[in-house]
Amino acid sequence: MGSSLRCTVVIPTYNRRRLLELTLDALAKQDLPRDQFEVLVVDDGSSDDTAAAARGFADRLDLRYFHQPDEGYRVARARNIGLRHARGEISVFVDSGVLLHSASLRAHVTAHEASPEPLALNGYVYCFNLDNEDARLIRKSVDVDDVDSTIASMERTGSWLDVREPFYARHSDDFGHLPAPWLMYWTCHASARTEQVRSIGMYDEALRQWGGEDLDLAYRLHRDGARLRVLREASSIHYPHEKDHEDNSRAARENYRYIADKYGTPIIRLLTETPAIRFSAFNDVIEERGLPGCAEYLARNNAAG
Repeated sequence: MGSSLRCTVVIPTYNRRRLLELTLDALAKQDLPRDQFEVLVVDDGSSDDTAAAARGFADRLDLRYFHQPDEGYRVARARNIGLRHARGEISVFVDSGVLLHSASLRAHVTAHEASPEPLALNGYVYCFNLDNEDARLIRKSVDVDDVDSTIASMERTGSWLDVREPFYARHSDDFGHLPAPWLMYWTCHASARTEQVRSIGMYDEALRQWGGEDLDLAYRLHRDGARLRVLREASSIHYPHEKDHEDNSRAARENYRYIADKYGTPIIRLLTETPAIRFSAFNDVIEERGLPGCAEYLARNNAAG
């Protein structure tokens, strides 16, 4: 890769000034030299002083701030603004409140640069709670001024491991061979080649509520030949924030119906089944039912039509 700018970090945000500051502070401590990465903060219409918080890091990061008016939940469009302006060959997607280990960005770019095939990489995310159930204990355990030491402690004690850890343990860290590896690609901390993401159409801006826009992107990356795996060297902490698990689950179900209608394959339609199939069991169900891969199904249908 010829450019000295090795990656772009894209951070969508909305009224989370303090969480954004924690994320930016961790990025300012990366061991990847400052001139090798940029940070794009895309504000989805915040009414707090997010802009001032972002610009407060201008002396520590190569940072650009973008703002779009508040017209409801538009995180897909926010990420796309970042992608359209990205100058790095690798895009690293990070959410406000995700605190990266100082070696994380270097790990992302090293893995991509060493691979002859395109990759879609998960960062390893400690402390991700589905319903904020351990928020108080996590806040007490995390030293926001020393993310590396906190992660080392959690790794040593096995505390608040990535919720996908049982999946990784069963299927290996390189799980791209599965029929539906895209289910585990969550852009709270993930990366892919910028041009590949652009070439497949980026994030679907029709998804206007929480959940599924990252799976939709990952599905297309997978279909376009990207290999999905987890990169443990790119570790991070998901710092607790307020969330409504019930409302998020409802919104995600609606988005899954949209995604299923868009692609229409037997595997994708599993997203809409009731009761919901656990993501950790999704690939087992595909195997048990003998469902065709998406490419195989579409090729068969096209030949028949």
